[in-house]
Amino acid sequence: MRLLPIKDPERSWRHIKAQWKKDAEGVGEDFATFGGIAAFEALTAREGDSQGLYHLTDGERVHAVCQVRRLLMSRYTAPALSARFVNVSPIYDLGLADTADYAQMLVALFSGVVWLSRDALSANHIRFLLKSPGDSQFFAALKAVTPFSPFSKFTIEGALIECSLKQAAA
Repeated sequence: MRLLPIKDPERSWRHIKAQWKKDAEGVGEDFATFGGIAAFEALTAREGDSQGLYHLTDGERVHAVCQVRRLLMSRYTAPALSARFVNVSPIYDLGLADTADYAQMLVALFSGVVWLSRDALSANHIRFLLKSPGDSQFFAALKAVTPFSPFSKFTIEGALIECSLKQAAA
């Protein structure tokens, strides 16, 4: 799976919503009741491309959407990436995918944000807001300090992951 920018937010969001609506209605659920949808619709309706909307896709299906922004924050001396407004496909919320698939998708989403921090949106610090504090269990192993970890700091508080990346060797 890859985390890619949403180039045309209004058109892309219509496509994503259509796919997700079909998934929800396929098991008798009303798509309009899914949380976070209204917030993401407000983000896609904004003018310009400064909102940093991304989607996690395997090429056939969109598994998640979120906002990723590079910001200056008073707690860091360099820009940080902020990933928030995570919305996942109804296949995860409705149990059509199992917990292992959900965990794999969330880890892929987080990995995509880390990749962005090393590439297109260069930043040494990441703030990743999960959908719920319960999702933090899928990232607990990353708190372990190991020589091969890409993180110099990794904390989880509630639904918030904060991490700093090790500086690349010269």
